Amino acid sequence: MIIDVHSHVWEYPRHFGDDFRCQAIRARAGVEVDLTVRYEDYRATCPADTRTIVFGGKAKLSDQWVDDRYVAEYVAAHPDTLIGFLSLDPTQEGWEREMREGREELGLRGIKLLPMYAGFCPDDERLDPLWRYATQHLLPVLLHTGTTFMAQAPLEYTLPRHIDTVARRFPDVKIIMAHLGHPYEGECVVTFRKHPNVYADVSALHYRPFQLYHSLMLVQEYGVWGKVLFGTDYPFTTVNESIAGIRKLNDMLEGTKLPRLNVEEIEAMIHRDSLAILGLDGH
Repeated sequence: MIIDVHSHVWEYPRHFGDDFRCQAIRARAGVEVDLTVRYEDYRATCPADTRTIVFGGKAKLSDQWVDDRYVAEYVAAHPDTLIGFLSLDPTQEGWEREMREGREELGLRGIKLLPMYAGFCPDDERLDPLWRYATQHLLPVLLHTGTTFMAQAPLEYTLPRHIDTVARRFPDVKIIMAHLGHPYEGECVVTFRKHPNVYADVSALHYRPFQLYHSLMLVQEYGVWGKVLFGTDYPFTTVNESIAGIRKLNDMLEGTKLPRLNVEEIEAMIHRDSLAILGLDGH
């Protein structure tokens, strides 16, 4: 089975403003990504036994807002393959109410945060109600960490080091740092190495293969392959493209003495039961 822990659902461009759409062209160098989300398209580009965590996104600062009800309806149409997360923008009034409604009324089973895109720091004490609620209700929290194409999004808020503070204060929350914190992978690795409930995903990295090779070599040298989860960042890329790209990383080393990534660990990561790790394999 494949578990994709990082996939988006939205109606593009309706859920985004003009500013986001204008800047999104920088998301992948030289490639204008079609950000349309269709369940049938996604399923056509992944193995039949794939299960997927999906979420929208809320960030007024960066001109994007996907209501949690839209996500819940999308998941309800495909309950055998999808698990939905709610999204929060803690800079906006009513976010605590939205958090409760997302879980208690809509049945969403985790939280997605966009600290940099929304303009807040995840270790800000004003977010303590969020981390307490996640602890109480066993909600995993996936945060964007790393780079962005949005000019107004503060890079300071995306640094993996802030998760160290959160994990020390709320050690029972399952936390996933998206994109291996790229390009701050070293900081990401040393952060999740020290906290039993902190992980990272490899979404949206395979199309920068040399950088991903170095990132996973850090994972290998620190001995923390088991803390890395498979994800795609669909619609920016797909399951099959991500798997193929990761499996080919060692190919570019032919003719060199550079160390190889452990193929067995790569396969274990691709097939990792992330739902069990995150406590989502039950009800």
